[in-house]
Amino acid sequence: MKICGFTKFKSGLLGEKLGHSFSPQIHGCLADYSYTLFEKSPEEAEAFLRSGNFDGINVTIPYKKLAFSLCDEVSEVASKIGSVNTVVKNGNKIKGYNTDYYGFTYLVKKAGFDVSKGKTLVLGSGGSSVMACAALRDLGSAQVIVISRTGDNNYSNIYDLHSDASFIVNTTPMGMYPKNGVSAVELDRFHSCIGVIDIIFNPAKTKLLLDAERLGIPYINGLPMLVAQAKQASEIFTGCNYSDGLDSSEIIDRITLQIESETKNIILIGMPGCGKSTVGEMLAAKMSRPFVDIDWEIEKRIQMSICDFFAKHGEPAFRKIESEVLDEFTRKSNLIIATGGGVIKNPNNLSLLKQNGIIVLLNRPVDQLATDGRPISMSCSLEKLAKERLPIYNAWKDYSVDCSSPDTSADKIIAAIKK
Repeated sequence: MKICGFTKFKSGLLGEKLGHSFSPQIHGCLADYSYTLFEKSPEEAEAFLRSGNFDGINVTIPYKKLAFSLCDEVSEVASKIGSVNTVVKNGNKIKGYNTDYYGFTYLVKKAGFDVSKGKTLVLGSGGSSVMACAALRDLGSAQVIVISRTGDNNYSNIYDLHSDASFIVNTTPMGMYPKNGVSAVELDRFHSCIGVIDIIFNPAKTKLLLDAERLGIPYINGLPMLVAQAKQASEIFTGCNYSDGLDSSEIIDRITLQIESETKNIILIGMPGCGKSTVGEMLAAKMSRPFVDIDWEIEKRIQMSICDFFAKHGEPAFRKIESEVLDEFTRKSNLIIATGGGVIKNPNNLSLLKQNGIIVLLNRPVDQLATDGRPISMSCSLEKLAKERLPIYNAWKDYSVDCSSPDTSADKIIAAIKK
């Protein structure tokens, strides 16, 4: 249900590369106006801002400062920050706002971080960094240090000068889709860190956040910020106050959960022959999502059956290719992915699965497992294999579903994720 029925408004998002954007889905939850992705080159962006076919738009990397410079009028917050991410036309003039400030402030509060205690490091020195620093100071942050590639505080001396930091905020694109799996810092070198914020929302867990999870440090990604700033931008577009009669955080949280459930991959793990491919195909059909079977994708790459590859090249060579194929697909969104039974044999695969996925374990009695075409199952005792693997499957899973019948299992997975 839309919060506002406003329809006569042409809106969208301006940026250089927008394939990772969730903004159309978010604004679709807020109002009925059209919302279009406008991918423009640096040479096209200025002309579009001046005369493009829109009533109001959001602006993302790398055009926030350009938008600020072109506005005839800017809000007080945008003026303080020096960048604009929301623009509204009023006749021949345009007014700019910075709703990221509201979104980031909401994010810090949502995480429950008391930034008045200790030092906060802000990674990056671009427009998002300036916004985050302003918000942190207004929230009473005791000490805010900007880390850039050059200057007094940089990535070369960060551990010597700031290993005592309490909070780390990433405002850089480091680790953002499609360049997943990298981080600007080594988190385990900050011995006093008690909170991590990454304003990236795709993948859901960057390497920085996966490191925080591994170390037991509380963390939050940028999706609640994205939803919160979109809510405020939509209110500016429509003139509606979406919090009238509704709790603002409830609106943001509801939409955040909806976007997460619609965009995260659902990844099936379990013993060989437990039915991951069958359940995955059925689940994909029920949810209208693309289906990826990692073993099938491997066979496309190696141009032979997995059994033949095992016989010719051995298991280590297979596991290397398996991880490469996993890396290709798990960095994407909105997929149903069936993995091979031995995916857990490489501990590094867990980060690949968790970066953008909900991991579901399919349980099936050992005596019901299929073995044809599965080299590991055919070469050893399934009871022994289950004893070795089940503890790892259980450690990796987010949910567990009994695989008595594919149709029932698919329905159970959908119900669990919606809940």
